[in-house]
Amino acid sequence: MPFSDYSTALVTGASTGMGAAIVERLTKRGLTVHALARNEERLKDLADKTGAIPHVVDLTDTAALTAAVGDLEIDVLVNCAGVSRPGNILDSSEGDIDELIDVNLRGLLQLTRLVLPGMVERDRGHVINVSSIAGVYNFYGHTVYHATKAAVHQISRQLRNDTVGKRIRVTEICPGRVETEIFGRNMGGTPEAMEEAWKTYYEGYESLTTDDIVNAMDYAIETPRHVNVGMLEIMPTFQVPGGLTFDRR
Repeated sequence: MPFSDYSTALVTGASTGMGAAIVERLTKRGLTVHALARNEERLKDLADKTGAIPHVVDLTDTAALTAAVGDLEIDVLVNCAGVSRPGNILDSSEGDIDELIDVNLRGLLQLTRLVLPGMVERDRGHVINVSSIAGVYNFYGHTVYHATKAAVHQISRQLRNDTVGKRIRVTEICPGRVETEIFGRNMGGTPEAMEEAWKTYYEGYESLTTDDIVNAMDYAIETPRHVNVGMLEIMPTFQVPGGLTFDRR
């Protein structure tokens, strides 16, 4: 179902990184885009730049989310918002676990619950979930982050079952390392932390860019209406999943 069949979109995590880039592309494609995030200043800048409609909403506040978007008719839903933390379950705090589950999983489910019935009623729609290779491969990282992204992977498949017989398409975009602010935020979010994160995780590497993710989304939407691109796993050429650890005591 190409872009010409759609008129509206809703993007979460829209104030930065992949979310902001997705908003830019969808507005250029002629859609009315509702951009949802917590950062009011960044959303205003994005709205001024693109013409998107900003919604300053905390995705974990279901009542506020319902008030903001519950009555909107959305053709393309892009669940892009996500948070991460360093470490694993051994050093996770109660707040770490709650926030990752609330943003990465509960918020995604609640928003999809609000938007998907309208798509089914209109027999038209596309849900795009941005997950991570952390959801399908085991490697050292935050246990809760891996768990929430694995859930997004399964939700993406299940939504196809939930809407079978309707012209609803569901695409999971599953990226490896992308040049965003995520590592800098994990290191404290200060300008110094952002610079250090860039040097540690990106400098000297050929990582994915937000354009790579946007182009994948663009491809999935623009395919003919009888085609559903279920999952796009996108990795830097020099990054591979795998490896086996055998610890010797």
